[in-house]
Amino acid sequence: MITADHLLYLSIILFSIGVLGVLTRRNAIIIFMSIELMLNAANLNFVAFSRLSRAPELTGQTFATFIICVAAGEVAIGLAIIIALFRNKETVQVDELNLLRW
Repeated sequence: MITADHLLYLSIILFSIGVLGVLTRRNAIIIFMSIELMLNAANLNFVAFSRLSRAPELTGQTFATFIICVAAGEVAIGLAIIIALFRNKETVQVDELNLLRW
């Protein structure tokens, strides 16, 4: 039987992989994928706590749905920014983007 501990451990592993990807990678697309992985780990927590509570409610699923909607908007805007930067600088490496410097 899957307990809350199993789901929390899986969520911790997913979130840690996402944080490691954000901190170590320099490719903007991989950074966005890592942020999505962290958001999905949070969704897993919300749904797990909602499902395994003593009085099951739809609060966790509601929060997870809102997070998915925010993540979809973040991906659309983030990819538009990445495409615009690639058209100007011809790279998606975060280290080489110094567009806001004087």
